[in-house]
Amino acid sequence: MCKGLAALPHSCLERAKEIKIKLGILLQKPDSAVDLVIPYNEKPEKPAKAQKPSPDEALQWRDCLDKVLQNDYGLASFKSFLKSEFSEENLEFWIACEDYKKIKSPAKMAEKAKQIYEEFIQTEAPKEVNIDHFTKDITMKNLVEPSLSSFDVAQKRIHALMEKDSLPRFVRSEFYQELIK
Repeated sequence: MCKGLAALPHSCLERAKEIKIKLGILLQKPDSAVDLVIPYNEKPEKPAKAQKPSPDEALQWRDCLDKVLQNDYGLASFKSFLKSEFSEENLEFWIACEDYKKIKSPAKMAEKAKQIYEEFIQTEAPKEVNIDHFTKDITMKNLVEPSLSSFDVAQKRIHALMEKDSLPRFVRSEFYQELIK
């Protein structure tokens, strides 16, 4: 008898999610097949552009996601780590929201809001983030008349999720352990 998805190992479900996302992207951009290469068990790349932090500075990242996000090297490291786990959509959403808050033009704001909604919020979005229906409803209502705070509730939920879930995994990663040595 079929036991459903619950019977599958977590790694298989994560891999299926990544393939689904890549296929969604392919359907939107048929001439980007080169981007479909799906790395498996890839180690995070070391960020090249930002200056490497001291071990003491990197140690501060353990307790506060904001310290990671405010440090160029930390942000690049965290993003690379999440990519290696096929879970970068939350961070990409958070960054998109930060960029959105910098927009001055109402027309550009409406355009960017629509793009963020279609990419991250709507059901079956290519990089759908995991937010509850209440948060999704609030966000959709906020988008009727986009403002700088349209995504605030969703962004805070995703930030809390990353701090509770992704940051502890990052701190346990081999790459982070090398930084604090």
